[in-house]
Amino acid sequence: MTSLTAAFRCIVARDITLALRRRADVLTTLFFFVIVVSLFPLGVGPEMATLRIIAPGVVWVAALLASMLALERMFYSDYRDGTLEQMLLTPQPLPVLVLGKVFAHWLVSGLPLVLIAPLLGVQYDLPPEGLLVLALSLLVGTPVLSLIGAIGAALTLGVRGGGVLVSLLVLPLYIPVLIFGAGAVDASMSGLGAQAHLSLLGAFLLGALILAPWAASAALRISME
Repeated sequence: MTSLTAAFRCIVARDITLALRRRADVLTTLFFFVIVVSLFPLGVGPEMATLRIIAPGVVWVAALLASMLALERMFYSDYRDGTLEQMLLTPQPLPVLVLGKVFAHWLVSGLPLVLIAPLLGVQYDLPPEGLLVLALSLLVGTPVLSLIGAIGAALTLGVRGGGVLVSLLVLPLYIPVLIFGAGAVDASMSGLGAQAHLSLLGAFLLGALILAPWAASAALRISME
């Protein structure tokens, strides 16, 4: 157990260090999210009632698209420099290493979106309860996006045009997360309560935590053959 924990921490620390050295990649995801969310009020107009209605969907679609920008890079640099091949040969279970890479990916691409989303939600005149539920739904939902995206990134590793392929593969699987994530904010603002939607997002996260690392590991072994 100690060696597994140490391997997980080592992968997370290594990937975060590498990501911080390529800050442009990290900032691209964040700026894309900010720009997309900020452009909608300019295009729709200043009517606050309309903005409140579209806000959950706009923020969640922007977060979904932003999270896909970094998917192709999740395993590619390790594949290119041979690190991935060494990871396949280590005695530690590959799913633990994959989970570490997914966690690091979420920390640098998903967590910044969670932190800045309430600030962007102010543009849409969301009430404080709506902003809180928006942040909570993204906090639970964006790790699911990273976990599902890891499977697509592993399946398309080394394939020409992998960025397009991974989008086609993971977008249908993202739809339930998008529906219940945006639905949680809608339900909260309409007085129905967001517990049911957040519980379902939590169930998605639990299922993805159990299944996605194994599926991504199997896809990596197939891609490396």
